[in-house]
Order: sequence, then C-alpha cells, then structure tokens
Amino acid sequence: MSLFNVYPIYNITPVKALGAKVWDDKGQEYLDFYGGHGVISAGHSHPVYVKAVSEQVAKLGFYSNSIENPLQEELGKKLVNFSDYPDYSLFLCNSGAEANENALKLASFHNGKKKVIAFDKAFHGRTSAAVAATDNPSIVAPLNAGHEVVFLQLNDEEALKKELDKGDVCCVIIEGIQGVGGLDEGTTLFFKAIEKACNNNDVVLILDEIQSGYGRSGKFFAHQYHNIKPDIITMAKGMGNGFPIGGILISPKFKASFGLLGTTFGGNHLACAAATAVLDVIEQENLIDNVNDMSAYFKEQAALIPQVKKIKGRGLMLGLEFDFEINELRKKLIYNEFIFTGSASQKNLLRILPPLSINEEDVDRFFIGLKNALKDL
Repeated sequence: MSLFNVYPIYNITPVKALGAKVWDDKGQEYLDFYGGHGVISAGHSHPVYVKAVSEQVAKLGFYSNSIENPLQEELGKKLVNFSDYPDYSLFLCNSGAEANENALKLASFHNGKKKVIAFDKAFHGRTSAAVAATDNPSIVAPLNAGHEVVFLQLNDEEALKKELDKGDVCCVIIEGIQGVGGLDEGTTLFFKAIEKACNNNDVVLILDEIQSGYGRSGKFFAHQYHNIKPDIITMAKGMGNGFPIGGILISPKFKASFGLLGTTFGGNHLACAAATAVLDVIEQENLIDNVNDMSAYFKEQAALIPQVKKIKGRGLMLGLEFDFEINELRKKLIYNEFIFTGSASQKNLLRILPPLSINEEDVDRFFIGLKNALKDL
C-alpha cells in the first residue's frame, strides 16, 4: 500500500537524535534548528524524558478517561508552577488542532454564539473549526467553509471594535506569535484592547500558544509579554517533546458538565509521563533562561549578516527575512550544510525553531552553515 502523497519530502531518513543533533541512515550528522515544527523542546532523546516514557510504558501506557489517572493531576499541578494560572482547569487532548477545536467548541457552548474572529495569516490547525479559522483557503474544504469566521488585520483596533459591536461574536482566537504566518504578532496595546473588548461584550478570548508556548518565546506563554489574561489557552507542540499531546487551560468562568468535552486518547498515561518529564527538564536545566540567552546571542550573530534584512520573533521562535524567496537556501542548508530549518507562508522568511536547550556552539555552527549557503546561492 502506498502512502497518500500530501507531504513534500526531503530525501533524508533520520534514525537517531540527541539534543539538537540528528543522524540519518548513512551516519550523516545534522543540526536541528527546526525541531519538527517546533515540537522538540527539551531536546531529542533527553535522558530524563527517555527514562520517564520508558518506565511508564513498561507499567501502563494507556487506559481511558473513565478511570482515575493521577498522572493527569500531577501534570496539572506542575503546569500551575510554570503558567501562573492556579485557578484554571486543564483539559487534555492529542494535538494542537484538537486543542483549538475544543477551545472553539467550549466558547460556543459558553455564550451560545458561533461567529469567530481570527486574523490575517493565522494558522490554527486542520480540523473542522480550526481550519476554518486558518487563513489559507487552499486547505479549507467546502465542508469546513460553513463555519462563520471573520478575518481581521493584526493591530487594527477599529475593525475589531466594529465587528464586536455587532453583538454576534462568539470568540476571538489569536496566536501569541504567528507561526506559519511568519512571526508577526499583536502589539501590547492591541492585545489589551482585545482583552477589554472581549470582557465587555461576553466574547471568549482564546490564546493559541500551540507553537509560542512552553517557553519558546522566552516566557512560558508569549501572551505574558502583554500582561493579559485570556479565557482559554491552547497548548501542544513543545508540550510532549515529540509525544502527541495537547491541552487547553480553561478559566473558572466556564462550567463543566459530564460529556461536554471528551477524548479517547487525550491525557493517557504515557502522554502525561512525557509532558511531565518535559516540565521537569525545563525546570532542572533553566531552559527558559537559556532561551533568552540564546535568543540574544542568535540575534547578535544574525545582525552581522548583510543579507538578513530583518530578524523577527521572540525567544527561540525566530525568523530571518531576506529579499529573496528562501526555498533554494533551505535546500542548500539541508543538503550541503546539514542543517534543518523551516519556512513560512511569507516566502522570504527562514524559520528557526530549535530545541530550547541549544548552546552557543550550536548557534555558531548554524551561522557558519548559513554563510556558506548564502555564498553558494
């Protein structure tokens, strides 16, 4: 049976990895500055993570949410220490798209409305409501297009106010920092305006921290740069360091009831062990401090390269903007310099999402490779 051909694939077969390094089936070492779409947070094959997952799967990998699972409680308690949301509740699922789907559904249950406000270049996932709130018509099937979504420009307070004044908006969903869209973000004034307008209009504010959360921005959540408090926060990617897990943090204003939300695999024992191990590593190795240190060092080095026209993003969620499309540059980086990087819908932006544990030596190696690749273009 052949695979359904929906992914453009580089001709590389990784077989092992450690930290920010990946090796292919021919023994070639690569520097991973993309982390599989920003998924690798603690670092590949971190011993704390490997031990936790191995020991858990040897005991009990899965049972349904119809029984008690103390690992979920443990994960929730640890999240309080990092997220600073002690009075919020946790619902666990399997992915970022599923987290956003549940967030949108919960918002609609809460106020009985259905119109969603999202933003230009937004990416919230590929499931039904999540993809409808994603600004990419090519991946929105007719089935998904029935959802009522209005796209606004980032930082346009007047357009936001005009839409909310209609009184029919269920929720506003916004990324802490746009990922696929190209590392753009709202200003602090705009985030505060959204928060205030949502509170005044019985509109739910959903903060999509699926890529920008878990320390990647230099704070645990990117919205914490703006001193706001959303109603629902969605998480995934770095949450499991490669193990499929997602979740939403839910304000106490929402009332739970049996059957309101549900999942078969979400919050299973193995997923919780993986996610708890990630938080342990972040704490033990001061990875958020490292993110800020390495971000500053990366930006210093990037500023020395004349071809780099702009540096976007925060923490280790970064983009290098050029005055040309970066497709060939990425190919040279991966095939000639053995460095993984990412792209965005902004075609001249090279996206950088390394493990949060990288060091100066890794950054230096990246820029040596980048300089070589730029020479060869």
